[in-house]
Amino acid sequence: MKKSSLASLVCTAAVIGTGLAAAPPAAAHQKIRVVLPGQSIQKAVDSARPGDTVLLAPGTYHESVTVSTSRITLRGLSRTAVLKPSTRKAGNSCAEAGNGICVTGTKDRPVNRVTLASLTVTGFTGSGVVATSTDRLTVRDVTADKNRVWGIALERSVRSVLRSNTARGNGDAGLFLANAIKAEEGAQDTRATVVDRNRVSDNRIGITVRRLRNLTVADNSMTGNCAGVFVVGDENKPKTGAITVRDNLVAQNNKSCPKNSRLEAIQGSGIVLTGVEDTLVARNRVMDHAGASSLSGGIVLYKSFVGTPNERNGIVDNVVKGNVPADLVNADTGQTNTFARNSCRVSLPAGLC
Repeated sequence: MKKSSLASLVCTAAVIGTGLAAAPPAAAHQKIRVVLPGQSIQKAVDSARPGDTVLLAPGTYHESVTVSTSRITLRGLSRTAVLKPSTRKAGNSCAEAGNGICVTGTKDRPVNRVTLASLTVTGFTGSGVVATSTDRLTVRDVTADKNRVWGIALERSVRSVLRSNTARGNGDAGLFLANAIKAEEGAQDTRATVVDRNRVSDNRIGITVRRLRNLTVADNSMTGNCAGVFVVGDENKPKTGAITVRDNLVAQNNKSCPKNSRLEAIQGSGIVLTGVEDTLVARNRVMDHAGASSLSGGIVLYKSFVGTPNERNGIVDNVVKGNVPADLVNADTGQTNTFARNSCRVSLPAGLC
């Protein structure tokens, strides 16, 4: 795109965005700060005020970026705005950790209403996007691929929206959501976080939800991972739960992944609940998984690795077919889970279909 054409587009967007008569006084200072390849995204972000947009032209940017200002948008004109690692010495904590974009608040002062949109984050030794202590974060239309840890990761974040992203080829989960990455503590209420319409493929796990409550995972496509969805709890209180996993396509997640410090070797797992309560798994299509792990199968209930059972979960109205060793697997000690109206052929134990 020619620089003159980009400038014209941005000028038009700025006029439309602020308006002349309709815009409230608080919007008068809002700016679109344009960054071209070779220029510093971080410098533009550091200069941004609440309400501003940092707009990336198509091209490659070799840097890591930290966002710590509330109510700013970091957006590409398209996903052809690509962030890759810099060959220079790390200049901030985000880069030092090997991450691409970090949205960073604190427990006492979360970062509010930040939006990341329409860009690609690839090739980082850590994760593509990491958000810590955020409120109302939106990540949409972002591609996170071939990062060594997670594609897009959230911790200690509430009221988040992860929508229409692509996470592929990442070393751990494509999308990872947790109360805390390192601390051992009870599940956090996410206050209705939504993970929807994402495409997640060729990762270790497609979507991991760990030690969280009050969250929806809906209308996502997960294929070619070692496992599709993991909802993970443990003995800490409150327990993981009050989660809805619905209307997802979870198919052929048959990549083989070796064991790590947290998890045994996995292959052929569709949707797995471990140590979870009061969760609804409904209207998903879970197809064609095969593996020999204790977690292999279509929809699997398994007590957590510290022995915490699943309790009061509902597995209802799912289409679960072609999965080995079974479409529905209840390898749990919990007695209060419900299986109803699922379309399936084989279950362990028998009688769940």
